[in-house]
Amino acid sequence: MYAIVEIAGQQVKVAKDQKVFVNRLPVEEGKSVSFDNVLLIGDGDNITIGAPAINGAQIGAKVVKHLKGDKVIVFKKKRRKGYRVKNGHRQALSEIVIESIVASGATPAKKEEAKKAAPKSETKAPAKKAAPKKAAKADDLKKIEGVGPKAAEAMVAAGLDTFAKVAKVKPEAIATILSEASSNLAHLVTDTWPKQAKLAADGKWDELKELQDRLDGGVEK
Repeated sequence: MYAIVEIAGQQVKVAKDQKVFVNRLPVEEGKSVSFDNVLLIGDGDNITIGAPAINGAQIGAKVVKHLKGDKVIVFKKKRRKGYRVKNGHRQALSEIVIESIVASGATPAKKEEAKKAAPKSETKAPAKKAAPKKAAKADDLKKIEGVGPKAAEAMVAAGLDTFAKVAKVKPEAIATILSEASSNLAHLVTDTWPKQAKLAADGKWDELKELQDRLDGGVEK
């Protein structure tokens, strides 16, 4: 039996006991994880195709270890402009082993961390003749290395619109918010985002710059 499942924004063909390298998952090494977005399951001549996913299907796996992929060189050049830029990149990966393939009847994985991560808003009755308070200005979360426009939009939508709020949230909860917002954001490594946000919230921009200079693919060297 084999299956095609979406994991961290990638479509992967898997079979039981197979080891697979996928984009970094927000799960500790040795922990089990399940994936519900199963697109196809093949069992001999029987092939089941989802629309787009198969209802009740689930892939069970275990995170073996986290690692970095081979270095990729990105070289940009513009003719007759004297423009040349060379950068290196190592993708953050997770090695997982497939433990089970369930074709139907699986219980969807619970996703409660994102709800806990978003701060609860309390509504209070306004005082008589009190002037309306101005809404707090949101911070530019893109100053955190690894946060792009789409990731910042997803975090703001979840209530994490300032550096101070991001600093109080665990990296795993941020990763859950991103993966629920879009599968294209599931591969982002959020390990240092709260730490970066804390320095930004405290106005320690020089220390933030030093930290970001040590980062490689979102992971501190």
